[in-house]
Amino acid sequence: MTVSARTATAPPPLAAPAADTAEPGLEARLAARLADMTVRLEEAAVAHEVRTAHLSTDPVDLAEVITAPYAPVTAPPAAPPATYRTPVAALLERAHHRMQTAGWCKGALTDADGAICLMGAIRIEAHGDGGLAGKAETVLLDAIRRELGDDEPSVPSFNDRQRDGRLPLRMLRNAAGLADARFL
Repeated sequence: MTVSARTATAPPPLAAPAADTAEPGLEARLAARLADMTVRLEEAAVAHEVRTAHLSTDPVDLAEVITAPYAPVTAPPAAPPATYRTPVAALLERAHHRMQTAGWCKGALTDADGAICLMGAIRIEAHGDGGLAGKAETVLLDAIRRELGDDEPSVPSFNDRQRDGRLPLRMLRNAAGLADARFL
């Protein structure tokens, strides 16, 4: 009888969890993670300030830290592998690379810092071959006129009207492609 008495007084089975205790959604979990990370970052910031409080924080004069070379590099950097096989296109490609590495200037073939203009880049890369430099100048002027209009009188005047070297560099690259297409 004791056995049946125990089974009769057994506790009722557990009820299913209420809808309120369901696992939180993605937005709630993300919000909880954000709050946790914010607290951790604030604690880390305070710990960093405590660890570095003894270090001096004198202001830094950037003019003393950032310096430029006093003399331009005399040896030209190694040219990238030639993309173009025709002589004029290869010359214009080398002139593009030289201007890109040496810098751009206007009003002179080269300036005191070693920067060069369009004609200076072509003449340096032509290595004294005036005929090749003349053909490259003609193709470059044609590329300039194709993109900007027929009112450009010369390559030097185009170069000297620019504010920076971006457009002259693009014109050298375009002229190299044009010379290659013409088999020059």
